[in-house]
Amino acid sequence: MSKKDQIIEQLQLVEDPELGLDIWTLELVYDIAIKDENVVITMTFTSPMCPYGPQLVEDVKHKVGLVEGVEDVEVVISFSPVWEPSDDLKEMLGMGF
Repeated sequence: MSKKDQIIEQLQLVEDPELGLDIWTLELVYDIAIKDENVVITMTFTSPMCPYGPQLVEDVKHKVGLVEGVEDVEVVISFSPVWEPSDDLKEMLGMGF
């Protein structure tokens, strides 16, 4: 399994406490950049005022840091583009169209 796949597996363990789904399924992860033992995760929150933001960042750093060969994890928060759930995700969350 590639390092990126291992990182994705770890991101699937980071749950948004408000929605009860992992950040990967919620499409909050925009990019995973890997350079040697350094990983940069670019992600967003469901809203700029997310009360769980700091907790999610720490959870991402911890979980991704467990992947063999990862020494440093940086999390970059971006609100561009603003998070907008896909139609499939809206359906999963029970949101009307």
